[in-house]
Amino acid sequence: MPTDHRTRIAERGEAELIFQFGTLAPESAHEALGITTGRIGGGVVLSVRDDPMGGFWNRALGLGLTEPVTARLIGEIVDFHRANGSPSATIQIAPEVLPSDWDEITARYGLTVGGTWVKLAGSIDDLRPDDTRPGTPDLPADRPGPGPRTDLRVGPVTPEHVDEWSALVWQIFAGRSDEHLTSIMASGARRGAFQGFAAWDGDTMVGVANLYVCGDIGHLNSGATLESHRRHGVQSALIAARARAAAEAGCRWLVAETGRPERPGSNPSLNNMVRAGLTPLYERNNWIWRPEAGTNA
Repeated sequence: MPTDHRTRIAERGEAELIFQFGTLAPESAHEALGITTGRIGGGVVLSVRDDPMGGFWNRALGLGLTEPVTARLIGEIVDFHRANGSPSATIQIAPEVLPSDWDEITARYGLTVGGTWVKLAGSIDDLRPDDTRPGTPDLPADRPGPGPRTDLRVGPVTPEHVDEWSALVWQIFAGRSDEHLTSIMASGARRGAFQGFAAWDGDTMVGVANLYVCGDIGHLNSGATLESHRRHGVQSALIAARARAAAEAGCRWLVAETGRPERPGSNPSLNNMVRAGLTPLYERNNWIWRPEAGTNA
């Protein structure tokens, strides 16, 4: 089991977000995309057979928090994805809980590294609001301190803008809007599981972000800005707005994850979160399984 309580916090917040994404999907999205959720070995599994994002949502995570990671556990995860028709799956495990025979397990099931994410966490008490107030430019982490205030309006998404917000999330992340992914995010927001935030240039929504509250954990996710409005402090302001909402909801922690930059300082999302007071905890590999690559024999 993890010895660093922040590992448990960071992994649990993300895992429950993924579980909610699957379970809150409307029936039309369940049927069209082939969505199946489950819990295995104390973790979460999600299969989206016809994922519009090319397999991003086929996941297994939150592992090793209550039960050890073993070859048998990985076999159960592989069986789940194979049975539900996942064209591939990403298995995400904190390095702290990887077993000593992990190399043998990856060889047995044909798992390969498909990328690396940085996991971050921070106490609400350790946030630096002066560095995340609306108007702070999205700058590298080595350029601290607040900058000129943005003239963009930033705040929670009201019910009448939920569909627009959800569509813009996928337009930026996937390069196009998708009716089923849009319906899932919108459903989660309308049912109170997700708290959408946005930035507006006049009446035009130009930036988006989401907050998922899991007990005393606030998970920051889905932060993105239209290319035309980047480097105008949008994401720093959205971090600040979500941090305030998380504190009001009784959260003690904020957690997030983002891709590991190819070179230090080259990921604006990571820079903004570090400047806000979140601490990088560890780098976690994405282990990719494909049906033709591995066996549970």
